[in-house]
Amino acid sequence: MKRINFNGHFLLVFCVVAGILSCNETKEKSQENTNADIIFPKGEKISNNNFTGTAWLKTLVNADSVNQVAVGSVTFEPGARTKWHSHPAGQIILALDGVGYYQEKGQPKKVLRKGDVIKCSPDIPHWHGASVDTAFVQVAITGREKGKTVWLEEVMDNEYQAR
Repeated sequence: MKRINFNGHFLLVFCVVAGILSCNETKEKSQENTNADIIFPKGEKISNNNFTGTAWLKTLVNADSVNQVAVGSVTFEPGARTKWHSHPAGQIILALDGVGYYQEKGQPKKVLRKGDVIKCSPDIPHWHGASVDTAFVQVAITGREKGKTVWLEEVMDNEYQAR
């Protein structure tokens, strides 16, 4: 008669189940960390015609008579971008995540990554948005004391794709 060692089978089954549970816990923690890394929520999908592609805006501060600076977090899907535009009182862009582009008229396009800061001088036409294959999240700090954003023409694909 053959004797079966249940302790060895039990140990093997226990190790397999513990490994599966551990993988599920790691996956859940990874998803939690991804959500925890988001500084500001995506906000509302931008539906005006000043953008190409899909982008979302979370308004953080509205300009008013006391503080004439507007602050917003913009999330661009890959390929999304603004039209050419300028700001009478200038703008500061803080890159929070992903890979983006920034370009002033007559200048080469700059690649932006997390931690980069761009100071847009007053009345200088420029555009910004996500890279071709990576989403981009930015905070835009825009002076409003000299007027609203001046929206210009669309950024053409050949301008966007130029190196």
